Amino acid sequence: MDFAFLGSTMATLLKAVPTTLALFALSVTTGGLLALLIVWMRVSGNRALAAFARGYIFVFRGSPLLIQMFLIFYGLAQFSFVRNGPLWPFLREPFVCAVLSLALCTAGYSAEIFRGGIRSISPREIEAARSIGMSGFLLVRRIIAPIAFRYALPAYSTEIVLMMKSTALASLVTVWEVTGVAQRLISQTYRTMEVFLCAALIYLVLNFIVLQALGLLERSLSHHLKAAPPMRKP
Repeated sequence: MDFAFLGSTMATLLKAVPTTLALFALSVTTGGLLALLIVWMRVSGNRALAAFARGYIFVFRGSPLLIQMFLIFYGLAQFSFVRNGPLWPFLREPFVCAVLSLALCTAGYSAEIFRGGIRSISPREIEAARSIGMSGFLLVRRIIAPIAFRYALPAYSTEIVLMMKSTALASLVTVWEVTGVAQRLISQTYRTMEVFLCAALIYLVLNFIVLQALGLLERSLSHHLKAAPPMRKP
């Protein structure tokens, strides 16, 4: 085992970690906000909005993320109104296209996860809140949103971890994150095993940190559900 090569490889790959984290953070944040909008459209009661939301979820859950990324990165440039439009300075950047494709894809999955959390809420809890005068945005902020997010968090944690791993696809549209730098090193050194072992270790550490943070969040949201300690007999 060439430890000197492993050390230099790890140092090179670590320089690409900020790009991976930026892809992950921007795509999860943007996708989460978009998912909330899709959920609102799905449960709004408006048939047109609900149909659009169902269609969006079907398309982005039913097609491969890699194809979506290629369509955004290579496909949008084929339309003259896009190339001549105000967004072209952003859409021609590989990083922006990668974030956009990741965000659009995770929004479809996250929307269904959040909708499942909403459907898990007991109608009695909503009726109890309404009986004390809660309605509208206050009902959503104080009752529906916190309870739904707590129910959805275990499944949403899995989606977040999948998004961390999906950032590796950005290398295929020339974004030099961890996997992209690893592939470039392999083309220079022809040492596939050592380079990908270092890359896998980085992803394992990043996902471990994410899972620990989500675990702490889940415990903080569910602390009131813990059984009370038994009372001592006199």
